[in-house]
Amino acid sequence: MTGTSLWRRVTLRGLLPRRDDFELRPAVMRSDLLAGVTVGVVALPLALAFGVSSGVGPAAGLVTAVVAGVVAALFGGSRVQVSGPTGAMAVVLAPIVADHGVGAVPVVALMGGAIVLLAGIARLGRVVTYIPWPVVEGFTLGIATIIFLQQVPAAVGVTEPVGGNPLVTAVRSLTDAGSTVGWTLGIVAAVVLIMLAFARWAPQVPGSLVAVAVVTIGAELLGAPVARIGALPASLPAPALPGLSIGLLRELSSPAVAVAALAAIESLLSARVAASMPGVPDEARRYDPDRELVGQGLASLAAGAFGGMPATGAIARTAVNVRAGARTRLAAVVHAVVILAVIYLATGPVSTIPLAALAGVLMVTATKMVSVATVRSVVRSTKADAIVFVVTAVITLAVDLIEAVQVGLLVAAFFALRSVSRAASVHRQPLPGPAHEGDEHIALYRLDGAMFFGASDRIQAQIARNRDAWVVVLRLSHLRFVDATGAHALGELVADLERSGITVLVKGVQPAHLALLTSVGVLDELRHESHVFDELEPALEHARSHVLRRAMTSAV
Repeated sequence: MTGTSLWRRVTLRGLLPRRDDFELRPAVMRSDLLAGVTVGVVALPLALAFGVSSGVGPAAGLVTAVVAGVVAALFGGSRVQVSGPTGAMAVVLAPIVADHGVGAVPVVALMGGAIVLLAGIARLGRVVTYIPWPVVEGFTLGIATIIFLQQVPAAVGVTEPVGGNPLVTAVRSLTDAGSTVGWTLGIVAAVVLIMLAFARWAPQVPGSLVAVAVVTIGAELLGAPVARIGALPASLPAPALPGLSIGLLRELSSPAVAVAALAAIESLLSARVAASMPGVPDEARRYDPDRELVGQGLASLAAGAFGGMPATGAIARTAVNVRAGARTRLAAVVHAVVILAVIYLATGPVSTIPLAALAGVLMVTATKMVSVATVRSVVRSTKADAIVFVVTAVITLAVDLIEAVQVGLLVAAFFALRSVSRAASVHRQPLPGPAHEGDEHIALYRLDGAMFFGASDRIQAQIARNRDAWVVVLRLSHLRFVDATGAHALGELVADLERSGITVLVKGVQPAHLALLTSVGVLDELRHESHVFDELEPALEHARSHVLRRAMTSAV
């Protein structure tokens, strides 16, 4: 076996399930079983709600929770992550359903899953660490707002097509509210009150399930004229590939990239949050981001094959899993089994759940996604971070989630570059030691920070303004970073000074910068190759001797 094939085999093996993913000790298994049942009960109404909210249907939400939940648990990179349909993915899928129909969702799940899988194999899991905190929080605020607004039609008893602008749709729904608005608003209010009450006085009880059960029984007893979930399949559908064609794949390529980007970002953020939560066992604090991408990619592929939705890691359900005492991946598997049992044993009662009840669950979920303290911290941190946060949130709400992340990253990068550019500076320093005759003709400059495209013009102009010197000594030992643009500007500065009769000496070129400065030709612009020095004292001696020779020549 060649070294290359051996390396590929070793690296791919690290992305596959291992024997130590589970602990079969009775105490650990008992803890995982309890956590899995708890999460399954919490996830059931969410899976139904996200399926409805996306426009795909409640059955797709259940199928995704089961299939993707098991696959991601087995192949993912976190021991305590719970995966399935999420609000953010529902927001992305709604316009896809509106534009291409429900049948496009399994295709997008397959395409997006393949992209995420390839990203994991290519070891791109660490990329998410480059997303700034204000972008993440702005993204979360925008998603939470969209999820809340998407529930307004169901809350007022109006049927609106999915995929439109959520704010416009919500406002139109309020104006179109019909005779059943009293019933639906009452159901939403009851769900909200029950969930808030359990969250405060009995947080260990899944308030969402209790709320949905109570209002469903009440609606049945009172004969409430409200829309229900409707008939659900009594078993998992058989896996099958959806109809594919080159034209369809081309048409869905852009939505698939958006789905893949969201699945990767949300899953990695969820895994990172889970690893830092209090109560997480030490062995679960380590997660593999590359393996997490592989697991989520396979989960979406599997969900698409069963006619489900693309899946991601779910922060809320993962948090419940951790708080319930999960230790290994068994808890996430059990959560999927609990939902599977509902599909086979309880689809009749589930089909009678009012859609307004699910709207109430998602409204509460959306408000819990946003921390007022976190928003206050971001806004009060720096003006640049506040702008990035607001821009990301607004674009998420008004345009598109993925474009919001892209614009947020661009705005954050702009402010970061501006900050680094301002930190880059050039200082004219007095010559050290006792003064010598002719020292007034020597200019010593120290370049600090970074010489890159954002700062090179300013540094170049500042040095070029001083034309009273016969010799310029450039101290580069404090220069931390140089890019090609900065090196080119430095070369132009040296050439300009030399053309104007000013001799340039360079001191302290760092080994990391030497190759770039040489390839760009900075050192070639010097009058002589001996004008490069490692220490300041020899450079100043050479400068003073040059000034002395020039003074003698001028006198003659």
